[in-house]
Amino acid sequence: MFNAVLFAQTIQAVTPILLAALAGVLCDRAGVFNIALEGQMLIGAFCAIAGTWATGSVAGGLLVALAGTMAFSAILAFGSTWFRGDPIVIGIGLNLLASGLTAFLLRILFGVSGVFTDPTMQDLPRVVLPRIAAVPWFNRVFGSHTVLTWAAWILVAVIAVFLFRTVWGLRLRGVGERPDAAETLGAGVARIRIAAVLAGGALCGLAGAQLSLGSVTLFAEDMSAGRGWIAVVAVMLGRGHPVGVALACLLFGFADAAGLRLQGRGLPNQLTDMAPYVITLVALVIARGRRRRGAVA
Repeated sequence: MFNAVLFAQTIQAVTPILLAALAGVLCDRAGVFNIALEGQMLIGAFCAIAGTWATGSVAGGLLVALAGTMAFSAILAFGSTWFRGDPIVIGIGLNLLASGLTAFLLRILFGVSGVFTDPTMQDLPRVVLPRIAAVPWFNRVFGSHTVLTWAAWILVAVIAVFLFRTVWGLRLRGVGERPDAAETLGAGVARIRIAAVLAGGALCGLAGAQLSLGSVTLFAEDMSAGRGWIAVVAVMLGRGHPVGVALACLLFGFADAAGLRLQGRGLPNQLTDMAPYVITLVALVIARGRRRRGAVA
């Protein structure tokens, strides 16, 4: 059960959740509670497949995923700032829109429903590290991951440094914590929030690309399968800190991978598919209990 394959599957399962959760961190620090991560990830997955199919290259698919998801995220960015809409209401609407829009475009562009795949499409390139490949156990765990998997963990460090060691990160956090004071100092609250949401959209585009071009090369309706909601919970559990959020994502990824392994051992898939969501609820209850005890103390 606890072998190299399980840890490799955990890292693979973590990647889209982690990228989406980092998007949530940027939005949360800017004062925009983004619950549209699920829909943004789904749009990214569709755009990645459509872009790869249209351009014939994975690089083209990634660019289309970035552009498409940022454009989709602009609804939340401008709706919650210039038009002063409720970001939660907008986010719920975006999740519903993404589900319906991708199903509609699947029929319009490809003439199919449910699933689209093309054997001529390439998947994301794999990164091979020679020194790791020379050690069998490490090679089985780390030797077959996509470029986006490595990029996700690099981005954890980059975003942490940006938020807590740069002037722009300080301004972003100031906008989220004290928007009135930041506006008085000329920080430009609306501009910074729009930039944060659009940057989060780009990260969700990468998360979607990992889903549709990572371990498989296809698009299926609603293939995000609740990962965006798990990313929202990871942001809450990690309290908006990239490192804490990454650790929360590891917990959920491990639960997902363990569920798959248990399914292979004969357990019903209805039970194993529940594993990440049960872990999510348990983690929320524990975190809530600790916060209550801390408040009482």
